[in-house]
Amino acid sequence: MKALDELTFDNRFARLGDAFSTHVLPDPLDEPRLVVASEAAMALLDLDPAVAETPVFAELFGGHKLWAEAEPRAMVYSGHQFGGYTPQLGDGRGLLLGEVYNEAGEHWDLHLKGAGMTPYSRMGDGRAVLRSSIREFLASEALHALGIPTSRALCVIGSSTPVWREKQERGAMVLRLAPSHIRFGHFEYFYYTKKPEQQAELAEHVLNLHYPECREQPEPYLAMFREVVERNAELIAKWQAYGFCHGVMNTDNMSILGITFDYGPYAFLDDFDAHFICNHSDHEGRYSFSNQVPIGQWNLSALAQALTPFISVDALKEALGLYLPFYQAHYLDLMRRRLGLTTAEEDDQKLVERLLKLMQNSGVDYTLFFRRLGDESAALAVARLRDDFVDRAGFDAWAEQYKERVARDGEYSEVQRRERMHAVNPLYILRNYLAQNAITAAESGDYSEVRRLHEVLSKPFEEQAGMEQYAQRPPDWGKHLEISCSS
Repeated sequence: MKALDELTFDNRFARLGDAFSTHVLPDPLDEPRLVVASEAAMALLDLDPAVAETPVFAELFGGHKLWAEAEPRAMVYSGHQFGGYTPQLGDGRGLLLGEVYNEAGEHWDLHLKGAGMTPYSRMGDGRAVLRSSIREFLASEALHALGIPTSRALCVIGSSTPVWREKQERGAMVLRLAPSHIRFGHFEYFYYTKKPEQQAELAEHVLNLHYPECREQPEPYLAMFREVVERNAELIAKWQAYGFCHGVMNTDNMSILGITFDYGPYAFLDDFDAHFICNHSDHEGRYSFSNQVPIGQWNLSALAQALTPFISVDALKEALGLYLPFYQAHYLDLMRRRLGLTTAEEDDQKLVERLLKLMQNSGVDYTLFFRRLGDESAALAVARLRDDFVDRAGFDAWAEQYKERVARDGEYSEVQRRERMHAVNPLYILRNYLAQNAITAAESGDYSEVRRLHEVLSKPFEEQAGMEQYAQRPPDWGKHLEISCSS
């Protein structure tokens, strides 16, 4: 385990030069203090977890100090926001401090969000508030624990710095980790500004550092794009299977690595609702839960357009055509496992679709249904779950089909079934009302609830003694919280 001053930097993105980013120093927070830290994320940097409680930890990640080897840079990129192209975006309040490599040889970007104004701040003040920083931290670590690819969050640092949004709030910083912070929008920026040399340099950078296996293929850039397509298809399949709604799937929020990125007004489903909109600024439902699948393909087509200098249009179209088959295969595999099935049958897709339609019509809790389905034998489980459904006859018909399907799946004990299903069906998810309770406490100076919730969510599949309140259906007030981008 390392101390903070023993981290080893290798700032590969910074070496690309000023066409890709601008050197900016962090604007320090007033009276920085630790709100919460993730030991699991600290382990990625080989950091001793004890350093989180030292004063220098809050000073470093509150913008007061820098490592001598750090090279803080604000990255430039563009992107399609709600379907319209915005020519220049960039890191308006975040700084890539540098890249650290660990004992395993892995490189991790250190990105400080809420670090002050940059040349790309536009009308913003460069700050993040405590509320949004806590939400990003909790979601990053919760999705990781669920097995969903994501950027990670090392810590949240609070402060006494006043920040104005709809009202006065307190500024905060979150330290985000990812193997890369390169977005679809990076490629779009150099494509639309007609900077082919820089675009080629960026493509080589991504190919060499993040997709080196594609270098061996006859058409390396095409192979890389196919890999990006499959990674994003798998990512969104996991979002849909676990009921995660991102809320702002702009192309500047899409990672070239196919990981969940830039948490804003996200939400997990409570009652199943295919048309759920978590972002109250999304008036037309562009980024609704059911639209995430086609929007993923739309975003990949926007990236494909930016890659036309390197790959033929026909080849790009062919690669884009792989998205839906990739998605369907990953999604159906996950849903079979959530239903306790170990084999594949042709009608499994219809079995899933019928269930979701019944859940939609009855407002059934998405997470708890699957967890309870695995508590006992299929016959006993569906009998207990029957009362959750308004259309009892419809559910009875589905239950008969499900029991027959389970019988064809193979012989295994009730204990084996429960263990297998509980390993993929979480008991605890990050419901919006739980996050809001933690935020309310933190805004009054009590960080214990944020830390407790983080601990519970780090083991979502394990029943945890004394934590029953985190596995309940939300109260009525907690079901339809409006979340905005005003972070």
